[in-house]
Amino acid sequence: MARTVVVSGGGTGIGKAVAARFAADGDRVVIIGRRADVLETAAKELGGTAVQADLSEPADVARVRTELAERFGTIDVLVNNAGGNVERHPNDHGDDPGVAERWTANFRANVLTAVLPTEALRDLLNPSGRVVFLTSIAALRGSGGNSYGPMKAALHPYAFDLAAALGPRGVTVNVVAPGFVEDTEFFGGTMTDERRSMLVGQTHTGRAGTPRDVAETVHWLASPGAGHVTAQILQVNGGAEHGR
Repeated sequence: MARTVVVSGGGTGIGKAVAARFAADGDRVVIIGRRADVLETAAKELGGTAVQADLSEPADVARVRTELAERFGTIDVLVNNAGGNVERHPNDHGDDPGVAERWTANFRANVLTAVLPTEALRDLLNPSGRVVFLTSIAALRGSGGNSYGPMKAALHPYAFDLAAALGPRGVTVNVVAPGFVEDTEFFGGTMTDERRSMLVGQTHTGRAGTPRDVAETVHWLASPGAGHVTAQILQVNGGAEHGR
């Protein structure tokens, strides 16, 4: 039976790969994001539904909830993928007035975009539903002094509490924490040959991750076979979190 799968940040990269994996099963896929043109293009490729929204804005989230409730009634899988390091800075510490601005920007982009839609949609989840949060290796080992890693890390205890709250309904809640993933906007503008070699060299598998690697992990967590897996962080980084 086809499921209703909602993927935030589903227009590009990992989010699009996740949406494509579920679409391949014949599921009804809804992708949400800020860029209407990108979403519409992806939705046509996937045969899915595009919903334009800024998920850090409560009014937009309320509109999304209304639209999904009216169109689909219930949701089977919610994948919180939206986010990114929107304020890249070598050092987000000290008395620089910009520190507060950068931390707030990454809080909105990475915490609110996951928490607000989850809180708005949690009562629409079917029994045996699935919630998956996409965080980062940076949430586990730091992000070099900026605010991105701490913001992704904030989602881990939130996911654990949510798993406890929704578990009696048969809903599982898990986290997937990718490492270096090629062919994504996140790394595209900052990658050099030297940095790529360094990141690949940290893995035990000797290669970069791909959006499909992450998508397959999310898809498994949403499968019946993962029904007793909840409140877990699954790392998809080729062992890089442990280093070499």
